[in-house]
Amino acid sequence: MSKVYPNAQAALEGLLFDGMAIMSGGFGLCGIPEHSIRAIRDAGTKQITWIANNCGTDDFGSGILLHSRQIRKMVASYVGENKTLEKQFLSGELEVEFNPQGTLAERIRAAGAGIPAFYTRTGYGTVIAEGKETRQFGEHHYVMETALHADVAIVKAWKGDTEGNLVYRKTTRNFNLPMAMAGKVTVAEVEELVEPGQLDPDMIHTPSIFVQRIFKGEHFEKRIEFRTVREA
Repeated sequence: MSKVYPNAQAALEGLLFDGMAIMSGGFGLCGIPEHSIRAIRDAGTKQITWIANNCGTDDFGSGILLHSRQIRKMVASYVGENKTLEKQFLSGELEVEFNPQGTLAERIRAAGAGIPAFYTRTGYGTVIAEGKETRQFGEHHYVMETALHADVAIVKAWKGDTEGNLVYRKTTRNFNLPMAMAGKVTVAEVEELVEPGQLDPDMIHTPSIFVQRIFKGEHFEKRIEFRTVREA
């Protein structure tokens, strides 16, 4: 059965439902699955638990789902660029679960690796550890964190083949790679779609076994959050 779909709407068909958990790859606005995010907005899926490093900006990336009030809970490590999230959180409309960035990454990686939980020193003695199991190993104290799974993971890659093997480019590898392993179903959008055998096996970051659906995006905006130039 072919994994290739014509667009994001077709690739997500039959996967979306109210109250689901979705992982969205990328770092800031870099390497985000732009087409899939817009398709989820257009589908009107509600009460989503959205798992991402951050929630984009007010008018781009995951932020458009906040604007349409489709996200019930945000699981993230940084949300400072989104005023809509701030307003909804402070008003009690949105639930936010903060994670230290490394902890978030490892919770996602653990899910893909079949590890149910792990211990980390990060967060011990802070509000992050409240209500969680803690243990002492040697002279240090640790917090137990559980793996983070999703019903669907949406990721963006530079290149992919029709079998679902993926290659990321530079910073876009952040969160896309572990999230591709942690979703029950992974939908990948790529800039270039090639036939099997055209990707160097040594350069493949995500093997095809983790990807169930793939499509080629027609246009990627690739916005920059802050453009900084040297003063004259």
